[in-house]
Amino acid sequence: MARRKDGNHGGHGWFVTFADLMALLVSFFVMLVAFSTQDAAKLQVVAGSMREAFGVQDRIRYSGVIEVPGLPTRPKLKNAAQINPDEASGTPSEDHKGSQQSHGGKFDADRNFALAAASLRQALQDLPEVSEVSKNILIEETKQGLNIEIVDQNGRSMFPEGSREPYERTRAVIRSLSGPLRAMPFRISITGHTSATKLPVRQNYGPWELSADRANAIRKQLELEGVPAANFYMVAGRADTQPLFPDDPSIASNRRVTITLMREEPPVPQSVQP
Repeated sequence: MARRKDGNHGGHGWFVTFADLMALLVSFFVMLVAFSTQDAAKLQVVAGSMREAFGVQDRIRYSGVIEVPGLPTRPKLKNAAQINPDEASGTPSEDHKGSQQSHGGKFDADRNFALAAASLRQALQDLPEVSEVSKNILIEETKQGLNIEIVDQNGRSMFPEGSREPYERTRAVIRSLSGPLRAMPFRISITGHTSATKLPVRQNYGPWELSADRANAIRKQLELEGVPAANFYMVAGRADTQPLFPDDPSIASNRRVTITLMREEPPVPQSVQP
């Protein structure tokens, strides 16, 4: 039997496919090289745009500080507990009992703290010098409540060195925050912190006294701005025992005053009858 001859295909059909594969591989490695070098400024712009476009998720939140230059981050999970689907309710009400009612209350509390954080951030945005102080203010939700951290930066402190009285720019921040704080029904805890240092301290006046005095100076400023005295739950100094960044306890960002909106309402004054 005569063998059938194939048409004229050139005999190089496999070469076209191979060339396409090589082109794809080259493009892939070019993309890898391009993404291996990141521009920090552009990365922050993109991250901010994504947050503005899609918002922030409210189920799982990551601990850490705002992504600003000069501040390290803390890769810890917080509020990562998941609700059992059998116990969850889309419309919590007074009729729900037990764990369903507690989960509904937790959702309301989280929403209130989210609104409080938004109000505080808006107050900071209204500051004319917000570009200068934005790196010194951190707002973070924790198990204890909503923390407003007034932190030092290298070359830009919120208090003069060794002084209990804040700079005028710090007082301007407190004045901006006092408006939302007056309208919020949360009790307020204020704690002062210092960074670890090997320098000798003044006689009878060390990190404990300095951190407590700075916290009390912030309380006085808030009270002068109209925050009710009954809203203050605690004013304390922690010295360097609770660093914000434990891996490097001597950096400037560990020097801070923390204003905490606690997860409870202030007591009713005795003069007010329920």
